[in-house]
Amino acid sequence: MAPVVPPVDDAALPWPRLPAWAIRRDMSGHDPEDLALIAGAALSMLHYVLTRNDLPLALWLDRLALRAAEATVTHSGRPERASDLRDAVHLLRPGDHPGPAGGIFVQWRWAVGGARQSLSRAVPDQTPDRIAAWLDTGPGNPVACAARVLETVLTEVPHAEADALILADTALAQALGWDHTVPLLAVSLPTRALRLREDDLQLACYRALPVTVAQTMQMAADLSRRAAHLRHVAPKLRSKGAGAAVQMVLTRDAIAPAALTSIMSDRAARRFCDRLVTLGVARELTGRDTFRLYGV
Repeated sequence: MAPVVPPVDDAALPWPRLPAWAIRRDMSGHDPEDLALIAGAALSMLHYVLTRNDLPLALWLDRLALRAAEATVTHSGRPERASDLRDAVHLLRPGDHPGPAGGIFVQWRWAVGGARQSLSRAVPDQTPDRIAAWLDTGPGNPVACAARVLETVLTEVPHAEADALILADTALAQALGWDHTVPLLAVSLPTRALRLREDDLQLACYRALPVTVAQTMQMAADLSRRAAHLRHVAPKLRSKGAGAAVQMVLTRDAIAPAALTSIMSDRAARRFCDRLVTLGVARELTGRDTFRLYGV
């Protein structure tokens, strides 16, 4: 009989870090083959991070969606930043619209959902057939395929930066065999790069990815430690519905107490969120006395 191998506890393993040579800001001295190799090495290490069982995947993706939305809003020339996007989405009343900038955050939250129907809702202005045609990139390495999608969408639908970046990062994830879109190019590419085409755009993608991958991996490590701390102190939260509330907190970049009123009273929800802050397992994100938001 084969020996039973116990499951590996990834929490006991160190989080990987990219070497300094892979994340230098100035990549001007590298030729295209070097840049492709460095980007590929970075994505390979991120692939390992995605397989870790201690990664709070939904929370990580939601926070990455916020970063991607902030970058995409910047590309479109709008002034809103992460705090504005959080307010627009998490303080939204039923039936209201989050506005143009908040709508971009909503698009990215759908994009990281992983399901085919989520992608359709992430780019609602495009037909499923058109989306499928754009994502049918043909041969090429993952970064080249993603750059091709980005160029094609921006050529056919100028000024659709959100749709183009969502589909480019989706193409990258699909080519790498990932189940979820991980916002990378949306965060890493400067606005001027969106005007590039063909080899110049592909090289810009290679240059931009390693630093963003390193930041994304660091965020994964940080959120994993924070999530483990919250799970550790969860038994101290004895209010009714606390277990379900903890699970909600562990899947969202930010949460308003009102979002918890389906499982506890409004007053209990506010006390619960303040208790998380007191225990050091969550932060109040707005700095306000009212309309507060909390996150790990």
